[in-house]
Amino acid sequence: MPEVVKVEKEKVPVRSETGTGLFNDFFAPGFPSRFFARNPYAMMRDFSEEIEKAFGMAAKPEVWAPVVDVQKCNGDLVVKAELPGLKKEEVNVKVTDEAVVIEGERKREHTEDHEGYHRYERSYGRFYRSVPLPKGARPDEAKAELAEGVLKVTVPAPAEKKPERKITVEDKQAA
Repeated sequence: MPEVVKVEKEKVPVRSETGTGLFNDFFAPGFPSRFFARNPYAMMRDFSEEIEKAFGMAAKPEVWAPVVDVQKCNGDLVVKAELPGLKKEEVNVKVTDEAVVIEGERKREHTEDHEGYHRYERSYGRFYRSVPLPKGARPDEAKAELAEGVLKVTVPAPAEKKPERKITVEDKQAA
């Protein structure tokens, strides 16, 4: 069980638009006393923001895509996708002549009250995966099932053609 940590709010000084943030503070009047009186975590956050600005690194939201396993089994193409915690109503499966498409939206909310602290976490995100089908697959006979967080889509696929083998003809002449 994760521990709940109390978060204290810090009063952060307002920056002027003309300044450059943390680096500009070095040249401000009264710098040493203000600098060393700051919370080290706030300083680290400001420093990180300045580095991101300097090198053009913007924070990107985390994208979730389910892990997919594709295999051929007993003449069928089997696509397995790990969808932990999702219900069948939250998942859409489409099978076209070209691909198996798995899409949906993951919504997770977790609330915890512990010794006077309230913790509430939310995670939302859409996902989309597409697996191409081989020529000759029969999408109209596809089946899908969701059990214990694993989606299994089975599509009958054509038997693999064995490569033609060329043989040489020997000429045996009577001696």
